[in-house]
Amino acid sequence: MTASRQTAPQPTNLTVRKQSRILEIEFDDGSAFSLPFELLRVYSPSAEVRGHGPGQETLQTGQRHVDIAAVEPVGNYAIKPAFSDGHDSGIFSWEYLHHLGTNQEALWEDYLRRLEAAGFTRESGRDVPMDKAVAASTGCGSHKH
Repeated sequence: MTASRQTAPQPTNLTVRKQSRILEIEFDDGSAFSLPFELLRVYSPSAEVRGHGPGQETLQTGQRHVDIAAVEPVGNYAIKPAFSDGHDSGIFSWEYLHHLGTNQEALWEDYLRRLEAAGFTRESGRDVPMDKAVAASTGCGSHKH
């Protein structure tokens, strides 16, 4: 008998669709998700995006056309995508990718609401480059690309 600890669903297939900018992932629990690169980029689990604690998140803008240039495996538990804007520090665990897929609609709506709260329209914030958005919303020049 195998170990009795609860494990997150494991991927059975992962495909990067560069033309449609979608990461397709299937799990051994039967779930399958099509995750837009933009969603992955704005919800990157990196400190650059999430900050180092609650309230330190950085709203990601201008990611509508972001691509994934490469995907590197991280052990047997995650992937590390390299995005076309140079961001490559997010490690996406299988559990986190499953979470993104399961909650994709609510997460996307939350992202659009945060764009509006920052003074953008739901569409314009998806196109405004990060450096201009950060300067407009915080006046802080400390954003790292």
